[in-house]
Amino acid sequence: MVHKAKFAGQLEQWDIRNLALFWDCFPSWLSSVQLVFLTNDPISPAVSGHLTSKEAWGYVDVRHGAHMFWWLYYADSPSAAYQDLPLVMWLQGGPGGSGSGFGNFEEIGPLDRDQQPRKTSWVQTASVLFVDNPVGTGYSYVDKPDVYATDVAMVASDMLVLLRSFFTERKEFQNVPFYIFSESYGGKMAAAISMELTKAVAEGSVKCNFAGVALGDSWISPIESVMTWGPYLYSTSLLDDYGLVEVNNAAEAVKKAVEQEQFQKATELWSVAESVIEQNTNGVNFYNILTKEPDEELSSLAVDDFLSLLARHHVRPLHRQSLFQLMNGLIRKKLGLIPQNVTWGGQAEEVFRSMAGDFMRPVVDVVDKLLAAGVNVTVYNGQLDLIVDTMGMGYRQKNACIIFLNSLLNGNTNWNVNFDTGQELWVNRLEWTGLPTYKNLRWTALDDPASPGMTGAFYKSYKNFSFYWILKAGHMIPTDQGTMALQMLKMVTQQA
Repeated sequence: MVHKAKFAGQLEQWDIRNLALFWDCFPSWLSSVQLVFLTNDPISPAVSGHLTSKEAWGYVDVRHGAHMFWWLYYADSPSAAYQDLPLVMWLQGGPGGSGSGFGNFEEIGPLDRDQQPRKTSWVQTASVLFVDNPVGTGYSYVDKPDVYATDVAMVASDMLVLLRSFFTERKEFQNVPFYIFSESYGGKMAAAISMELTKAVAEGSVKCNFAGVALGDSWISPIESVMTWGPYLYSTSLLDDYGLVEVNNAAEAVKKAVEQEQFQKATELWSVAESVIEQNTNGVNFYNILTKEPDEELSSLAVDDFLSLLARHHVRPLHRQSLFQLMNGLIRKKLGLIPQNVTWGGQAEEVFRSMAGDFMRPVVDVVDKLLAAGVNVTVYNGQLDLIVDTMGMGYRQKNACIIFLNSLLNGNTNWNVNFDTGQELWVNRLEWTGLPTYKNLRWTALDDPASPGMTGAFYKSYKNFSFYWILKAGHMIPTDQGTMALQMLKMVTQQA
């Protein structure tokens, strides 16, 4: 039997210790049912932040024992109805990061973590669909361990089930331009999902107006990010000559494993490379090189193996204590349909572990296929991001000097200079027919809406491909540069 449920009303401050009392109010079947859709009608619950936008949420069973959670905010614009604005699906990284939690309350949702209105919320210019993906992420959950997704192909298959259900149930969105925006590992998943969605739309199995995908600080070609960590840190005065050699040597070991298609080993060596960076930079923040890791307790956590270490770097920061308490307290009470045995973020590390063999596999070929199919593809990256670094075009001469220096220190006189770095490496080896023209274009400066007269970003665009360099931002661009991220959203969705 499939049950539907909804809960709305005046919410008060909620303590996580009261969860047991809260669940006593619900029927005993709620912890084990297959929850599909909350309701066909949007609801507007009253919350401390005076949220006015309409919302809906629910679960879709994407496979037997695999339950995926989604949360929709209808666009709340003073000048246009939601039917006249695009629909944006947001995919978080990790894998194991929650869109309904981190993406929503830390980045682009209508309310921040303190339940106060966010001035740079994307809901003011688009309806936003958060999906806790892959299954086991956020409020999504699996019934048994062998149901976790193990690669992006399975992730894409699961998402297609959810999107088919979503657009079938909510026909008002079938003709609205639909965009997929993503961050970090979410970009890798977004590329695979976009390819499968393009096929499904062409076949008629999913009815939607798919308008494009945006890959934010995305793990598209992992090894090319790893190989540029040393030069990037050196250029920003975070490595000395000896540190540069050590980091580059660690990166070369990762590269060798990737070339031999030993992807699990490459993941382990990736962890080693990150440790070498931490030791040589006094613990640089991989997500923004100018800040320290905000969760002080992370540095003292004991780890059992390399996957635990990687999870400490890339999953736990998306589940800070304050957000964990919010999602398992006030928000859980508001939603009213989370099974009793499910904790937000409770399966996140297992999601991460299950995808370990997929971490270092590139999806550049998928981006090529999207471009060839005519899909609009946008890449955007933060200037201060390390984990998926992007160094501007003006850095090329400096990079040549770094490579030359590293070669001399290693006693190697046979060296080649590659002038592209970070994200630019994989972009500039696309087989897309428009690439030669794109590469010959000069970028255009964009004013920062928050600081008139100041440059907030640069961008280049040709045919169905665009690249945005977001200044003064790290990995989480909407958090670091909210107004610039919102402006970029409007440009990508053709509202500016």
